Amino acid sequence: MNRSELRDTLASLILGGELALTSAEVVEKGGLTLDEGQRLWRALGFPDTGESVAYGDADVRAVSIVASAIELGVLDEKTAFRMTRALGHTMSRLADWQVSTLVEQVEHDVEDGKSGSRLQAAIELATTAAPGFEELIIYAWRRHLAAAAARIEALGAADEELLSTVMTVGFADLSRFTSLSNHLDDSSLGALVEDFETRCADIVTAHGGRVIKTLGDAVLFVTDTAPEGTRTSLDIVSQIGSRDELPDIRVGMATGSVISRLGDVFGPPVNLAARLSHVARSNRVLIDDATAACLEDEFDLRTLPPRPLRGFGNVSPITVSERRGFRSR
Repeated sequence: MNRSELRDTLASLILGGELALTSAEVVEKGGLTLDEGQRLWRALGFPDTGESVAYGDADVRAVSIVASAIELGVLDEKTAFRMTRALGHTMSRLADWQVSTLVEQVEHDVEDGKSGSRLQAAIELATTAAPGFEELIIYAWRRHLAAAAARIEALGAADEELLSTVMTVGFADLSRFTSLSNHLDDSSLGALVEDFETRCADIVTAHGGRVIKTLGDAVLFVTDTAPEGTRTSLDIVSQIGSRDELPDIRVGMATGSVISRLGDVFGPPVNLAARLSHVARSNRVLIDDATAACLEDEFDLRTLPPRPLRGFGNVSPITVSERRGFRSR
């Protein structure tokens, strides 16, 4: 096959069929109006295609799922489109992440002679690996959905508590990342960021917390309690700050009421944790008064002189360390 045929084969394997329909034909078959269909594509993160042939049977099924949910009253229209927007945003990032990860293996397969070209290597992966990983995506989504539902149920019966709860927010930030990144090539910079984010995520998860988002040189995470957050933060400093291949790290933590929306968290504790990380010394953890009030004998606390933090006035940060000789349960 020539390059064009290989490209079409790869697209067909990924999309699960040939593309032979316009957007107007898809929405008519699926049961939405053209305006609703355009809203759906945009919510999922796809551009308008006009009268171009760009869709297939899988797109009709997707439209039908949304149309049926609205028609049967399972979801109201606003909720349906908010759900699809969340799905589109998440899957767009996941796809970019997976492709950038697979590029390295594709290059190796070509260099090692396992495949004649990048496109052939990609087709082989789409044929053999993709079906299993598609099942893995559904599995991971169900497990995370069950965990998220359990967290919501545990918050209480009051409606106002469902999206707002007290938690400890941590912000781990690499020191001098900008100056360091200016002296690294693209490959080295990408490897450094991936190493940092992976190690942070593993530590946070091991302590029962959740990574909310990564920002290249920083990781935002949450824990249910201040002691859990403090142990997590000290472990991050211990494991990452001691590694020669990674820059030093600073962590800020704050505890308080946080709003959970769109897979993110918002509120004063989030902002305060970020501010504290920016004024922390390398390989140190700074916390606020609310976090300190929740800690017991496991940690040593030392209040630092007040300093201005944007949006919070003069704040006296508290440095925290594990008490020597203490063994946590």
